Amino acid sequence: MAHDEVRAAARALSIEYAIRDVVVPATALEAEGHEIIKLNIGDPIAYPGLPTPQHMVDAYVEAVQRGNNGYSPSYGLPALREAVAEEERSKGWPARPDDIYVCHGVTEALQLLFAAVLEEGDVVLAPGPHYPPYMAYPQMYGATTIEYRLDSNDGWKVDLADLEAKMSEHVRFVVLINPNNPTGNVATPDEVDAMLRIVKAWPQCMIIADEIYDGLDFTGHHVSVASRSSDVPVVTLNGVSKVFFAPGWRIGWFGLHDPSGTMGQVREALERLLRSRLCASTPAQHGYLAGLTGDRAWLGPYLERVQAQRQRCLDRIATIDGLEVEAPGGAFYMFIRLTDDAWANNDKQFVLDLLHEEHVLLVHGSGFSPDRGQGHVRLVYLADVAVLDEAFDRIERFLIRHRNGTKLEMDS
Repeated sequence: MAHDEVRAAARALSIEYAIRDVVVPATALEAEGHEIIKLNIGDPIAYPGLPTPQHMVDAYVEAVQRGNNGYSPSYGLPALREAVAEEERSKGWPARPDDIYVCHGVTEALQLLFAAVLEEGDVVLAPGPHYPPYMAYPQMYGATTIEYRLDSNDGWKVDLADLEAKMSEHVRFVVLINPNNPTGNVATPDEVDAMLRIVKAWPQCMIIADEIYDGLDFTGHHVSVASRSSDVPVVTLNGVSKVFFAPGWRIGWFGLHDPSGTMGQVREALERLLRSRLCASTPAQHGYLAGLTGDRAWLGPYLERVQAQRQRCLDRIATIDGLEVEAPGGAFYMFIRLTDDAWANNDKQFVLDLLHEEHVLLVHGSGFSPDRGQGHVRLVYLADVAVLDEAFDRIERFLIRHRNGTKLEMDS
């Protein structure tokens, strides 16, 4: 007797995560024995030469060995909350330990924020292009994500007129990813101030300031959004994954900056949700604490390496017909424009064909925004310079071959 298929929730079946979705065909090729140059995922540990700092690893291991393997307080270890608050005070806003909440990565922080605030018909305004969960998660709570424009011809700056035109009483969060993933744009203090002025007119709206890449700013003008706000509620997001090179520890946090005292209900909702899900990893919190309180001298050589790799990518792209890029100001991504007609409207096919023919894995730009990302690919520039050079050699070969109409026949 035939049985009906058990139904799944449409909200889950509709979720896409481009960064990892493209790994599926790459894994199949690896199973056939091919080696893939993977420049798709923003995991600094996946690239040689950028290990988690040893004193942080030691603190994590020592916490495990000391028996710190039970539940921590739901809002995070008190010492870690104090260390994060002190770090944020150094950036210019009066953070208290009670304003800091430790989560299982920034992705859990987003889920908690959206669960605490969003209801049917609400809207989140996120930059286009943007990190995929900002599109995927709000729909779980009946809300919608609408993109405001980043200018692809002007360093991916925020189009303030477009943002203001899309504001309404339904908008509960305006998201600023700063530095931006995937474009690497870093908002100036003036741009941040302008965004705050726009949001101020809507008292039920808050800013989410995703600052997970704040220590990877090569412009010198990055500022904490909370430090610029004297009246608009700001939720700051950060964690251990990018600047402290420990993404697998899954420790992030959100901080509530409530300058006008209007976030009492939101705070209560968040705390109820935090208690209901118990806590983040206890030993990993100890490792992050060591990173915040220990010597930061190790970071200098890391940043020098990342900047050298960034420059090599810019130099190579400048010489390849078919590629253009707005130089990123921060993070470790290149959002590269495909200028050949064959690919300008088909970036996902470019990624898949490049993978199968040349065994280089990028992410299609339309996975970060169907409209604003189309015709682009994201490249992570953390690999060794020699690996980056090989990848660009293959990309150039691929572009020339397809431009000449001599598509390579691959072995089955």
